[in-house]
This record gives sequence, structure tokens and C-alpha cells, in this order.
Amino acid sequence: MKGPMMRALSGAAALSLAVAAAPLIAQAPQGPTDADLMNDAASTGDVLTYGMGPQAHRFSTLKAIDTSNVSKLVPAFAASLGGEKQRGQEAQPIVYDGTIYVTGSYSRVFAFDARTGEEKWQYDARLPDGIMPCCDVVNRGAAIYGDKIIFATLDARLVALNRNTGKVIWNKQIADYKEGYSATAAPLIVKGMVITGNSGGEFGVVGAVEARDVNTGELIWHRPVIEGHMGTLKGKDNGITGKLNATWTGDLWKSGGGATWLGGTYDPETNLLFFGTGNPAPWNSHLRPGDNLYTASTLAIDPDTGVIKWHFQTTPHDGWDFDGVNEFIPFDATINGKPMKLGAKADRNGYFFVLDRTNGKFISANKFVMQTTWANGFNKAGKPNYIPEGRPPAPGEGKGKPVFASPSFLGGKNWMPMAYSQDTGLFYIPSNDWGMDIWNEPIAYKKGAAYLGAGFTIKSIAEDHIGALRAMDPKTGKIMWEYKNKAPLWGGVLTTGGNLVFTGTPEGYLKAFDAKTGQELWKFQTGSGVVGSPVTWEQDGEQYVAVMSGWGGAVPLWGGEVAKSFKDINQGGALWVFKLPK
Repeated sequence: MKGPMMRALSGAAALSLAVAAAPLIAQAPQGPTDADLMNDAASTGDVLTYGMGPQAHRFSTLKAIDTSNVSKLVPAFAASLGGEKQRGQEAQPIVYDGTIYVTGSYSRVFAFDARTGEEKWQYDARLPDGIMPCCDVVNRGAAIYGDKIIFATLDARLVALNRNTGKVIWNKQIADYKEGYSATAAPLIVKGMVITGNSGGEFGVVGAVEARDVNTGELIWHRPVIEGHMGTLKGKDNGITGKLNATWTGDLWKSGGGATWLGGTYDPETNLLFFGTGNPAPWNSHLRPGDNLYTASTLAIDPDTGVIKWHFQTTPHDGWDFDGVNEFIPFDATINGKPMKLGAKADRNGYFFVLDRTNGKFISANKFVMQTTWANGFNKAGKPNYIPEGRPPAPGEGKGKPVFASPSFLGGKNWMPMAYSQDTGLFYIPSNDWGMDIWNEPIAYKKGAAYLGAGFTIKSIAEDHIGALRAMDPKTGKIMWEYKNKAPLWGGVLTTGGNLVFTGTPEGYLKAFDAKTGQELWKFQTGSGVVGSPVTWEQDGEQYVAVMSGWGGAVPLWGGEVAKSFKDINQGGALWVFKLPK
């Protein structure tokens, strides 16, 4: 503007204004970059990814809190999620620039001040009445990138919010919730793309993995995981998944299940995404002859194209809802004198798998639960040695004969993520020992309706516990120690350079254990069941630990007699943050 006001400013004054304004523009916080996300495992001042690094080791090098002083850990603050929307709080916190971001039940997002616990903003998704989540109204966490917080909703949408204000930047539909689709996993961000899966395996959906532009939400590629379905890349056909009718008969592939409901991991060294796929549909295996690829599998996917590079099926022709969605964690180890790039997975079916992550070659499978009645191990080719009488028989006109199966369909390990310590070389698995009576029933597919063809009753198999935190040596397949818990374990695990392992219990405790011996060193009662995943970071020269508290998830909904044993656990919704006293 030219005129009296501008002329009144001297040249020196104008220059000083320009200099004062310049740093504000240069220092405007844009937020985490791709490089920051890939470096998350090494950076200790924040938590930028689900799994604390793209490989999801859930390991921190921090050691200010260790076995000698963890018993002194005290709350720094607790922040309530408030309202009547309680249920299961399964989220993992994201921590950046003095703010903690958590998702809550019913597709909510909260931003809390990381020093005081004061709420900065809250976002509530507008959910329609017709959503059909199978296993509670949970959400497992958000992703952060630049100025955005991105999360999935129960009506199968992906939403990007401004991380400073909570305002919507973009909102995209992943799938149609009216057909039984939903979404609960934390997104994964790789090379400026948001990588997500879908939920809804109990409704005869088709599992898929897709990539979207992180800035616009526009679809880049889409990869269905059931044989016969066409993938896309930038709006064009990109090859059929597998081969039509190779392992599915007739049109069963059109409603084959395989939901990718837990999200994935990424390995920068091999440039591969690893996604687990869920149960085939229906549960009644006699209605769908064949291996039913690519259900109950781990898939290695090229993040640039969405093309499947290799697969490994942990439960071919699954008849127990053993799923295969559990996280596949890349790690390096030397076996028989040979350094190898490996990956590990503690599967719902009760076996701990180690594969060559470059090509999917089978290395080993070892039992990590008390019993597996469906198979008695795996052969050298990586195929299960089935126990024929352990499979539920085909029904006649009505209900088929029940058989006892272990693990139960809730799994030797369900959704709750394990951790890998680079210091001890051990995996820490939150596992459960239980079984079920299961029988098959006739069923026909109907869009948007439950598609099981089976009934079940969950049962205890041990008097003193259901849950068991187990330390597994991936080189030998041996369990090095275990901690038994009366109630099922349903929360994630964190391990640290302070020789510690943290996890929560439905009884309300966050607990810390010696990573080498399993000795319990500390516990704190949070007031509700802990089914979230703990994290740790450094702030103002101190180490902090945080976890979500709030009982819920699949156990109280599907657990039958087992669930009745823990019906008196109070619901809640809170973020708890701990540190050592000064």
C-alpha cells in the first residue's frame, strides 16, 4: 500500500519489521517428514509411528528408567476421554512437539498437552447408525505427517485432521459400511502415502490394502487380497490377485473374507510392506474347499505399485477363525553362522513363525501356547501337520457335532502387538491359553449380514491363568520366561534399553518386568482394564511412559463363559503418563 502510512515508516523501521517477520515464516512448524518417520526407532524425543518405527519393534533405546529404579515410577498426569463413550481403548499414543495424540472409542481423536495433560482439541467422527464392527467400537491409533493427524473410522473412512486445530483437511471413504466394512487400524505412512487395510471379515467382505496421497487422500493403488480380484494403480487395472479359482471353487472368492484389519509394517531395507490377512469366509470350511488364498497369510507388497511380491499362509483352509492378521516384524539374526534378514509373527493359531523376509521362505514355526489341537507342528515345507479330528465336521441339516479346539478363535495371540528387544534378541508375546467347543452350521452369503456358519463356546484350559506374557528366542523357538495372568492379556507390549518390558492387564494394571528374567518389578492400578499399547519418550531431560486405560475389545463381547469371569471390570477412558520423581 502506497500512501501516508507507508511513507511514515522509515527504511530502518521497515527493515526491522521484515527481519522480525522472517523467522516466523521460516520456523513455522510443518511437522514430521518421511525421513522423520523412517527414523522413528532411533529418535527418542517423540513417538511418530504405530510400533515406534516402521518395523514396529516397539523398542526404545532409552534407559533412564531401568530395572534399578522403575519401582519408583509415579503418575505425571492422567487425561480423561470423558463422556459416555467408554468401551475398549486400544490406541497407541503419538507424541510430537509437546503434544500427545490418541484415538478413542467411537472414532474420536484427542490432542493433549504432553506436559500438563490439558486437552488442546477433540474430534468426534459423525458415525451412522448402521455400522457393523465385529469386535467393539475400538480404534488402535493415528498416523502423523506434516501438519496432519490421520486416522480410520468405524464407518470405513480415512480422515486427515490439522494436528494443531483438529479441523478436517480431507475425508475419504475406504469401503461401504453397509456391506459390513469398517476400519480400526492405525494407518502406516510410507513415501508420502497413507497405507491402510480394512475390517469386516465376519461379513463376507473382501480384504484389501490400499495407498492414498497423504496430502489429498486421493487413491494411488488398491490391492484386494483374495484371488480373482483386480488391483488398480492410478486408476488403471494392475493385475489380478493370484489366479482365479486356483484355491477357491465357483464364486466363493467374491465374498472370501481375508480382512486386513490390523494394519501393516514396512521394511526400508527390502522396500516391502508386510500385511497380515484375516479369516476366510464363511468360518465353515466345508463350504469352501481349497487353501483359500490369500486368507490367513502374510503378504509382502511393493509399496510403489501394490503388487504382491510373496506370500506365506499360516493356516491353509482355516476352519477355526485363526486369522493370520498378526503383525510381521522384520529383524536381523545370524542362524547357523549365516546372517539373515528375517521376520517374525506370533499367529492366532498358536505358532511363532520365522521367515526369510526377502522372499517369504519358511525358516521355523514353534508353539508359543499350552496346546494346539488343530495341528501338531509344521513340516520342513512350512505346511501344518493337521490333526484331522481337530477340524469341526460338516453339519447335516442343522448343527454339526462340536469338537474341542485350542487355541480358541480369539487366538494364541490376537490383535495386541508384541515387541522385539535389540538388546536381548527376544520377542515379548502377549499370549492367551484357552480353547473352545466349535461346530459348523449351514450358511448362505447375504450382503451386510454375518457370514460365519459356525457356533462356539470359549473355555479355560488352565486353573491359574489365561493370559501369559512370554519371551521367545526366535533363533531356537524356545520360551525363555513367562508371566501368567488370571485374565486374558489384551494389550500391547513395550521394551526398552533399560532392560524393561511393559504391558497392561484387564485387571487395570500397567506392569513392568525384567526383560531378561521376567521378574515383575512395578505395577500401577489405572482404574480400568489396560488394553492399549504403551510407549516411551524423552522430554525436558526426563523419560516418560504412557498408556491408554479403558476395558473393552473382543473378550467381553465374544468370550462366553470366560467373559463372565471378568464382567465386573469397570469401563473407563483415560491416558496415563508416568515418570520418575525428581
